[in-house]
Amino acid sequence: MPRSNAPHGRTGRPPVTSRAQILDAARRLIDRDGWEKLSIRRLATELGIGTMTLYHHVRDKEDLLLLLITEYASRIPEPELPGEPRDRIIATATLIHDALAAWPWAAEVLTADGFVGRLGESVWVVEAIVAGAVDYGCTPEQAVHVFRSIWYYTVGEILVRAHSVHRPADAGRPTDRDPLFSGLDKSRMPRLVALGDQWRTLSAQDTYPQGLRALVDGLLAQATSATPSQVTSAERGK
Repeated sequence: MPRSNAPHGRTGRPPVTSRAQILDAARRLIDRDGWEKLSIRRLATELGIGTMTLYHHVRDKEDLLLLLITEYASRIPEPELPGEPRDRIIATATLIHDALAAWPWAAEVLTADGFVGRLGESVWVVEAIVAGAVDYGCTPEQAVHVFRSIWYYTVGEILVRAHSVHRPADAGRPTDRDPLFSGLDKSRMPRLVALGDQWRTLSAQDTYPQGLRALVDGLLAQATSATPSQVTSAERGK
């Protein structure tokens, strides 16, 4: 790959672009146009440099997205987690949810195969959930399934909410003032029609914490039902 023709410090040349400048510009483009439209060429234009110069810092768009996400994840402080395995799992999942809710496009990128495994030290959150499940009594295989189910629930909740907020209005689609399901046959779907006035309000409520606790309790109970029952910390202290 050819090197840039601009040696460091040469008079009349623009300063060398730093990684921080690249990531700041990439974030601006994503905030403005969405991550799908981010490209190396558009980023180079945003920075006012040549495309080949930018390739000295990032290999491709996937590498750039990975840099953005790992840099963002590295700024999230690692808290002191609860001692009880079940509470530790819930606290870690909540941390993941809150971090991704502030940056929902990252959740969409991370759904691609292999991305989670490339997050470096930031995968401590995955370790915390898997270890919590094992400490509760799950086998390592069951612990992976526990994490995967929590991950799907968390990412799905974030993406549905993010897409609902930014959904464009289509001609002919009922407005927010119209009762939902008003066009349905009440004799066939009485419950939905009756809930039409309330549905949008109810679906907008943040029920992630309650859902997460129910999901974790169900997953742990199911995974350990065929294994010896758990000995709680209180019982261990007797």
